[in-house]
Amino acid sequence: MPTLDELSTPLVLVDRTRVAANIRSMQAVCDAHRVELRPHIKTHKMVAVARQQLEAGARGLTCAKLGEAEAMLPSGVRSLFIAHSLVDVRLAPRLAAVAAQVPDLRLAATSEAQVVALAQLAARAGLKATVMMALDTGLGREGVRDLAAAQRLAGQIAASPHLTLAGFYTHEGHFYGVPPADLPAKAAAVVDQIIGVRDAVDRSLPVWPGCSVTARWMAATGRVECVRPGAYVFGDLHLTRVCRVMQPDEAALTVLATVIDRPEPGLALIDAGSKTFSSDRTADGIHGFVTDGRDLAVVRVNEEHGYVRGRDVDALRVGDRLSFEPAHVCTVVNLTDEVVVTEHGQFSTRWPVDARGCTR
Repeated sequence: MPTLDELSTPLVLVDRTRVAANIRSMQAVCDAHRVELRPHIKTHKMVAVARQQLEAGARGLTCAKLGEAEAMLPSGVRSLFIAHSLVDVRLAPRLAAVAAQVPDLRLAATSEAQVVALAQLAARAGLKATVMMALDTGLGREGVRDLAAAQRLAGQIAASPHLTLAGFYTHEGHFYGVPPADLPAKAAAVVDQIIGVRDAVDRSLPVWPGCSVTARWMAATGRVECVRPGAYVFGDLHLTRVCRVMQPDEAALTVLATVIDRPEPGLALIDAGSKTFSSDRTADGIHGFVTDGRDLAVVRVNEEHGYVRGRDVDALRVGDRLSFEPAHVCTVVNLTDEVVVTEHGQFSTRWPVDARGCTR
């Protein structure tokens, strides 16, 4: 078994103890309020993590693309929501194969035009598909924009022999920009909005919001039936330092990088660039922040280089290894084939990123 010092960088490290604690904590909140947890696997993309979530009590899993759903089948999942606008009839054989292995498979209904295509896909796959209607609650992406549109879409679904409406969902991704002090009021407004639409269409159907920023608050209201967070399992700068819904010591994933050059005062270059961190960053331009308490941040990335600046940068030497918390964890995971799992700061094992690159 190697030590971390024997492994070449850049490495994506996952702290086993913190992951387990994050899984237990979110599940406990949901259990306390009798709310289903259906975590989104787009963050971790790993069967090893999905199994832990299901064993802890998750009711099912949420995926984006069909390929992610296929990759999660070895987890033993029995209830799966594909929260993406499926329209391509070429997917019919794969969709039918997934449906044959997942007793409770749900698809997304996002607009009238998409539902026309979705019904054709379901027919080609030989399915009477169960669908969740998407509501736009401020992100400006998929989903009906008003009550009239929701009622029209519900009527369209009811008229289709290939579709059955089973609930409503939304993604509050725009909450990543909401000041923490404003979160309760804005989240309450989202709950009012989605329940208002639901009640006008069919009061018996559940509502499923989904965002790590709002998940705990949504569950605690007791007014929703399910939450679908993803990034909570690992955490990142947006959750710990921007939105402040997680503590820094709860962040379970870091990037270990090596200082490879000191080209000028005030600057260090590391061997992790956009192919490790991705191009995502916080609003103040940070791709990653060092985890040891020093003032060191990755403020710019090229493909294979990270530019580190901060008050403590001139104390760095070529060959130093630094651990960074990334700005956006989901894109970091999708850029690596595997993560190195640590326990008490030591190498434990490796987990493959089973759904890496599953964009179809």
